[in-house]
Amino acid sequence: MQGPSEEGFLLEETKPNVGGGKATTADTVEQMQYLHVYVVKATDLPAKDITGAIDPYVEIRLASCNAITQHFEKNSNPVWNQVFLFSKDHIQSCSVLDVTVKDKDFFEDDFVGRVSFDLSEIPFSIPRDVSLAPRWYRLKGRMGDRVEGELMLAVWMGDQANDTFPEASNSHPRAVNVADDFVNTRSKVYFSPRLWYLRVKVIEALDLLPNDTSRSLEVSVKAIVGYQVLRTRVSANKSMNPMWNEDLMFVVAEPFEEALILSVEDKDEVLGRCAIPLQYVDKRLDYRPAVKPRWYNLENHVPDEREMKEIQISGRILVGICLEGGYHVLDEPTDYSSDLRPSAKQLWKSNIGVLELGILSARNLLPMKKRRTSATTDAYCVAKYGEKWVRTRTVTDSFAPEWNEQYTWEVFDPNTVITIGVFDNCNLQTPQVGYGYRSALAKDSKIGKIRIRLSTLETDRVYSHSYPLLVLLASGVKKMGDIHLTVRFTCSSLLNMMRMYSQPLLPKMHHLQPITVNQIDSLRHQATQVVSMSLSRAEPPVRKEVVEYMLDVGSSMWSIRKSKANFFRIMSVLGELISILRWFDGICHWKNPITTVLIHILFLILVVYPRSILAVIFLFIPSRIAYLYRWRLRYPPFVDIRLSCADDVHPDELDEEFDTFPTSRPADIVRMRYDRLRSIAGRLLMVAGDLATQGERVVALMSWRDPRATALFLILYSVAGIVLYFTPFQVVAILTGLFVLRHPIFRPKLPSAPVNFFRRLPSKTDMLL
Repeated sequence: MQGPSEEGFLLEETKPNVGGGKATTADTVEQMQYLHVYVVKATDLPAKDITGAIDPYVEIRLASCNAITQHFEKNSNPVWNQVFLFSKDHIQSCSVLDVTVKDKDFFEDDFVGRVSFDLSEIPFSIPRDVSLAPRWYRLKGRMGDRVEGELMLAVWMGDQANDTFPEASNSHPRAVNVADDFVNTRSKVYFSPRLWYLRVKVIEALDLLPNDTSRSLEVSVKAIVGYQVLRTRVSANKSMNPMWNEDLMFVVAEPFEEALILSVEDKDEVLGRCAIPLQYVDKRLDYRPAVKPRWYNLENHVPDEREMKEIQISGRILVGICLEGGYHVLDEPTDYSSDLRPSAKQLWKSNIGVLELGILSARNLLPMKKRRTSATTDAYCVAKYGEKWVRTRTVTDSFAPEWNEQYTWEVFDPNTVITIGVFDNCNLQTPQVGYGYRSALAKDSKIGKIRIRLSTLETDRVYSHSYPLLVLLASGVKKMGDIHLTVRFTCSSLLNMMRMYSQPLLPKMHHLQPITVNQIDSLRHQATQVVSMSLSRAEPPVRKEVVEYMLDVGSSMWSIRKSKANFFRIMSVLGELISILRWFDGICHWKNPITTVLIHILFLILVVYPRSILAVIFLFIPSRIAYLYRWRLRYPPFVDIRLSCADDVHPDELDEEFDTFPTSRPADIVRMRYDRLRSIAGRLLMVAGDLATQGERVVALMSWRDPRATALFLILYSVAGIVLYFTPFQVVAILTGLFVLRHPIFRPKLPSAPVNFFRRLPSKTDMLL
């Protein structure tokens, strides 16, 4: 548990009015009223330019809030089809809504006409209603006179259950007036591509045609899939018929539009190439070798469609290629993965429940950038579970944004984790630099993320908490604000969910044909890049830095802080065992005579009635676990900065953690860090050496490394075996127990003879250089 000094980093339970007090389909979010303005199109707009044309756009103004549609060049009949939302909190002090059509001009925009609405006359939409049908309105001048042109729009009050809500742009005191900005502020749902492992078994090649036949060949095969490049080792056979028998693995995504390119090379000389389309590659669902290797012709030229060159065959290559459907392609760390299903849909099992997430609001967010003369934040959320990614709308210019959006996922395994991240949108207009300007180097800043493990949630219970958003920076851990979430896990089949606990965490192929640790690291890097490239091509895109932050790219990098955290985790686990040993040592030393006497009585009862030993063990442990039920956590576990060793970390250790790879620091700093790493590795070496020494002493006793010690052990062990054969078990057990539990006055100060004997046994330390 975290200390009182970390109170600001703890969860805070909340009681929001979710569902508006009613049982609705959106009952994990608060119902919020919005003024919906649906601008459809205009017709017969008058010409304003000297060229006889008009560049129209619509400005919607409501008190201090305004929104602007995109403008069209030289179009008197524009079609916008844009929906704008105005929060009820921003319109309480206003009574009139003005919708104005203007002509975009270089110096000052010209007024065309407007339509005004009395807010008290605007209709209300019942929850889950479809949007109000738009109608034509005649434009009026500044003085209320009729002008040329009509505008089709609809205005109504509704909540986030309205069907136009996901496509709407949320308007705030700052206008969002660039066409691309509307797209980048809307809420969207994304599906990352289904990933497969591509296994390429390079066996051999025949009849290669090198240019230089006077020397021995050093042939290897380079395999390319998209941007992924792998190479086999150099063949031990230096002839024109090399052999490799080596597996290469890639990550590919559906649909399989890329080709596998195999290039046989002798040093820097390309001896031949072949391209194999992936859509024609066979799929394998289990460990049986159903895919047979095939011969492919090697060409000395990869033809272009525009080129008409004769292709010359320069050898053949034997390759076994298959798409592995029985593996789960890891794009997240296994410890907190959100999906563990295999790639092939044929192997999927039915879902066990539904996860509902309500992203309500945030508060006390820190300013993330500067716009004009003031600091501001344009916050949005991204939630990732399985293949489904969701992105809330961006709330501009607010340190306390309100989203109130609900999303749902199917759950196939309870031992999975949902990740929710908060980001600042950098892809909006930057007025101080110029209209429409965006820096290509700008990145969405991370505000924080949280993870919720589904197995820690009670079924059918709505959890509502305010989570602190914590980010580890080069200056230390920093609280960026709080996010208010509701989450509910509904189980559709309790029997299926309980059965999942008896199944392997990963699909069977990971155990039948395991992938090496080095391959897993490389393949995970490839998988994150594939997912990042796919989501960055959506509209609006999920930017690369967002995907990498959500997938925790770089979690395997070296860090002094993480090393200390893992060490303290080990000590915490061992602490329970140590506390039991200390308690037993206190019993043996009679620190509490009453407890010691009771233990003696219990020990004698168990020896006299040995059949009750297992019964006592099997009854004590469940009773102890049941006793601890009252102290269980009432909320999902959250980030513990003390456990992460982030509350008191040395600045240089943080600088090392945020350093690039390879390092970009000066040589003297790198040397100092290397010496520190050597010091830590030396301590770990001592611990590992001590453990190895104890094991080697046992082996030495059995292998006659010390003949006298082994002979003495055989004599004593044989005598003990004869004595135990003729002595009743109860007597041996009672004498042994009473000897262990004897009073301190009967205990010698020096180590016992068996301990001394074991410590004198030889190990292999004297054989080390």
